Amino acid sequence: MPEKITIENLNAWFETKQALHDINLSIQENMITAIIGPSGCGKSTFIRCLNRMHEVVPKAKISGKVLVDGKNIYESDVDPVDIRRRIGMVFQKANPFPTMSISDNVVAGLKLSGVKDKKILDNIAEESLKKAALWDEVKNDLNKSGVSLSGGQQQRLCIARALAVEPEIILFDEPCSALDPISTSKIEDLMLELKEKYTIVIVTHNMQQAARVSDYTAFFLYGKLIEFGETNQIFKKPMEKSTEDYIVGRFG
Repeated sequence: MPEKITIENLNAWFETKQALHDINLSIQENMITAIIGPSGCGKSTFIRCLNRMHEVVPKAKISGKVLVDGKNIYESDVDPVDIRRRIGMVFQKANPFPTMSISDNVVAGLKLSGVKDKKILDNIAEESLKKAALWDEVKNDLNKSGVSLSGGQQQRLCIARALAVEPEIILFDEPCSALDPISTSKIEDLMLELKEKYTIVIVTHNMQQAARVSDYTAFFLYGKLIEFGETNQIFKKPMEKSTEDYIVGRFG
């Protein structure tokens, strides 16, 4: 598989506090890459650098390159709004818009970008809800509020919203940390289906989840990339002792 994202010498700061140190990493197209490591190691900062969300934090900055299909997304001629459409994000806590219906939640991004044709919006809402494995559960309740859904359904609604704008890459920042095991299983199954069409990066604290869904795993510690490789190798034969110590639960 070709590389979809190439990260070169990536550093990130919050004011004077450095959060990432010289990260070099390649993410394969149509694969799931898991980012693991203890709290505060830079995982969420890292994926927020992949779609230029880090820079919306006051006094945050980066250095280095993030190449998507060979083009550095931080070059001056690149529109960050376009990058965030191409590289969607699903957050730890489901965040449907409370004043919007289920259907309107899905197509909110399209409406913002100027799409007004109701038939087009309705078709995309249906298609996106089907892709997010939610359509059969909500097709008779599309006018209900998005926050009327269960936690797991709300998270799939947010995934549908990300899919509606036709991204190429989807970033998941601990998408199952607040969910029960059944909802978690549905999200994991969905990710495995979505990788047929999308490149996926997931931050997770759940070692079993990383082992179940990912093709590649990166272990971060103190803002540094300690080890990266195929998930099977990372979990069964890690090269670094700190990787092994984290995976078996000696710390973290």
